[in-house]
Amino acid sequence: MSSTQFQERILGIQDNMFNFAMMLTGNRDDAGDLLQDTTLKALDNQDKYVDNINFKGWVLTIMRNIFINNYRKVVRSQTIIDQTEDLYHLNLSQDSGFDSPDGAYTIKEINIAIGSLNYDLKMPFSMFLAGYKYNEIAEKLILPLGTVKSRIFFARQELQRSLKDMR
Repeated sequence: MSSTQFQERILGIQDNMFNFAMMLTGNRDDAGDLLQDTTLKALDNQDKYVDNINFKGWVLTIMRNIFINNYRKVVRSQTIIDQTEDLYHLNLSQDSGFDSPDGAYTIKEINIAIGSLNYDLKMPFSMFLAGYKYNEIAEKLILPLGTVKSRIFFARQELQRSLKDMR
């Protein structure tokens, strides 16, 4: 295949390549960058393309590999290796995920919310929190399995509403 034919084929599948890049990245700018990187890589490796192989599949495989390599590079760059002599940085408190101490509910608030649940919801939910399996709760309370699952689900919903109202 001549260089001109190769370039025409790669230009012909740019829309497909962009759609695939959008699926991988979820961002228009990143997809554009990935498309550009893939096009350059394919053009650089034109001599490695075998004419009887699916061209579109070959190019999209290059794109997927570039995406995976870039992802791994980002993960590696965000990994912190503590090389201090006494591992000082490992002993620092880590971010809890909450914006502030006020962002977390106290155990007292959660227990009050659970205590305010209807008895029919509170019993299966409390047993579930204690580690019982659904079928064990059903046997203990002499209820159908589906009823136990529903009551635990409704208890969770009610807790979410009541804890939201507390704030």
